[in-house]
Amino acid sequence: MDKEQQRDAAMKRALLIFNCVLLAIGNCGGPLVMRLYFVHGGKRVWLSSWLETGGWPIIFIPLAISYFHRRRAAAGESTTLIFMKPRLFLAATVIGVITGFDDYLYAYGVARLPVSTSALIIACQLAFTAVFAYLLVKQKFTSYSINAVVLMTIGGAVLALHTSGDRPAGESTKAYVAGFLMTVAAALLYGFVLPLVELTYKKAKQQITYTLVLEIQLVMSLFATLVCTVGMLINNDFQVIPREAREFGLGETKYYVVLAFSAIIWQGFFLGAIGVIFCSSSLFSGIVIAVLLPVTEILAVVIFSEKFQAEKGVSLALNLWGFVSYFYGEIKHDKKRKLELQNAESACQITSV
Repeated sequence: MDKEQQRDAAMKRALLIFNCVLLAIGNCGGPLVMRLYFVHGGKRVWLSSWLETGGWPIIFIPLAISYFHRRRAAAGESTTLIFMKPRLFLAATVIGVITGFDDYLYAYGVARLPVSTSALIIACQLAFTAVFAYLLVKQKFTSYSINAVVLMTIGGAVLALHTSGDRPAGESTKAYVAGFLMTVAAALLYGFVLPLVELTYKKAKQQITYTLVLEIQLVMSLFATLVCTVGMLINNDFQVIPREAREFGLGETKYYVVLAFSAIIWQGFFLGAIGVIFCSSSLFSGIVIAVLLPVTEILAVVIFSEKFQAEKGVSLALNLWGFVSYFYGEIKHDKKRKLELQNAESACQITSV
């Protein structure tokens, strides 16, 4: 491997770590901030879903930095900021629309369920991601990755054993069940979105750079936000916001702070998710989301005083076991691949002699 390849590999590892951090912050913080809104008097589901992708203008900051960097590198030549082809733009638009409806399903579930019950969402999502990754992008599974998916899925399912005991005070059984079903539907839909993004990268017919990944995320978030904006207009959410802010349990100022933080944190989650796909795969993105489940569980217990039953401890152990299994398999696979490459290079040198 020459110096340029080593530099590219190091850069990709750095991007992977960066996007994993974004994904971790968004995956743990997003549900908590959203639940905070509902716990203290927030009622607007379409507004909450809008906030999941409404922070998309933030992406213009790294895009502008990339644009000026490319322009300087091009020595004054004409450079455009958006350069995705129409085919890719259309794919990002479709995925964005799907994401918009997924935002609503998820927000509806968070409005009705405790954060700790989101474990079932993530568990189902990982299983759905694995299935769709196999069908759409022909994801190759090893015994270690299969073991990880099974363990993490079971870990999340274990948390569903006592979900009936988690029903928030004042929440009707009908509303709770509706939230539960909507949450599972959201898990299924996002489990489809992740491999769909990976398929889009593979079928793009142009070089996928991280700048292009940012542009894809911008288009996806824009159209997801448009879907939620239509929902807000139909539901008259914009007119209700000032009154809801005045009646918010934490005060009017903190109401807007909660909304702003929600938009920023969720944008980090979505950008991290598709960034991890760019650096690795949709399956790995799903596994990172799943392994962060225990952190969200513990934070929910601390912040919202939710119960930490024995099932959650079992889930924590299974998730960590699955995560270690996946990475152990990846390390073994990477060593095997390097050995095969070295053997191939040695064979070529012997042949040339």
